[in-house]
Amino acid sequence: MSETIIFLVRHGETVDNALQIMQGQTQGCLNDRGREQAQQVAQRLATESVDAIVASDLHRAIQTAEIIAAPHGMPVKTTSLLRERDWGGFTGRFIPDLKGEVWPDDIESEQALLLRATEFLKYITATYPGQRVVAVGHGIINKAILAVYAGCTMREVQRMMNAEVRILTTSAEQVVSSTTYLNALSARDTASDS
Repeated sequence: MSETIIFLVRHGETVDNALQIMQGQTQGCLNDRGREQAQQVAQRLATESVDAIVASDLHRAIQTAEIIAAPHGMPVKTTSLLRERDWGGFTGRFIPDLKGEVWPDDIESEQALLLRATEFLKYITATYPGQRVVAVGHGIINKAILAVYAGCTMREVQRMMNAEVRILTTSAEQVVSSTTYLNALSARDTASDS
């Protein structure tokens, strides 16, 4: 069993983070503080052995990943599997205004998010078996990845702060077993809907 080590990172602070705007799948752009946070992660990981650097295909994650990649002289590969949750009609809105609002139907469901997180873990462990990978994502997708990894609900996962790093050690075999968790979750949700 070849274990893959994932340095899971949330992108640095963005202009919209500071303004409390729901970014979702908009590109976003790091602010000065976000660039500084990414630089701190780069310094922390500079002495780590890293085989690949992967990021969400959204600009704020790519910007963060490029800063982290610089000391390693490595290219950044992107994947849409690491994109932030699609917030549909809430995208671009001031977050405090959303409290108590009915969620629009076009928000990506938690089930879809967990499925995407599982696909991401399958992709990483299949593409980089036994390797060390930095993966730069976003708050909610990272939470989904951590939930699948731990076999718990997303609510049980502590929120990642901007430029926070969590280390996961996993393998293709472990990811396959985590799909059992997803199936159980899906069955539970279906039962509660009926």
